[in-house]
Amino acid sequence: MKKLLIIYHSYTGGTEQMAEAAAAAARGEKDIETLVMRVENCEPPNMLEADGYIFATPENLAAIAGVMKAFFDRCYYPLLGQIEGRPYAAMICAGSDGENARKQLERIATGWRLKKVIDTPIICTHAQTEEAILAPKTIGETDKAQCAEIGATLSAGLAMGVF
Repeated sequence: MKKLLIIYHSYTGGTEQMAEAAAAAARGEKDIETLVMRVENCEPPNMLEADGYIFATPENLAAIAGVMKAFFDRCYYPLLGQIEGRPYAAMICAGSDGENARKQLERIATGWRLKKVIDTPIICTHAQTEEAILAPKTIGETDKAQCAEIGATLSAGLAMGVF
């Protein structure tokens, strides 16, 4: 059975909701095992056991979350040359445009030679004040549907052997 690993970090719940929406849709594919893991718990062996990945992170100060960056720092060299060609998708939860976080994450995935299989959505919460940034987030149904599409697409592609 093939495995899809969804790795996420969430400060205020928004990114977690996105990851869970992707996972729920991915679990609709009976021949795929879908695992959801907080980024601080993910290690190189977890990545090696998976056939595809979804990375979900908030944007912080125009970059991926520091915890997500620490994951990539911790796992990059131990996995270099071992996961090439595996499919991935990413999702960004941003308070504004999220473009730099998207570029940063995609550049790291390119260094691993992962295969991006769907465009990276940036779900914008429009949180611009300290109070709004720190407040718990609720991701709308339309945005969750985008995340679900990512999970469904990646799991179906893995099941069919397209990726």
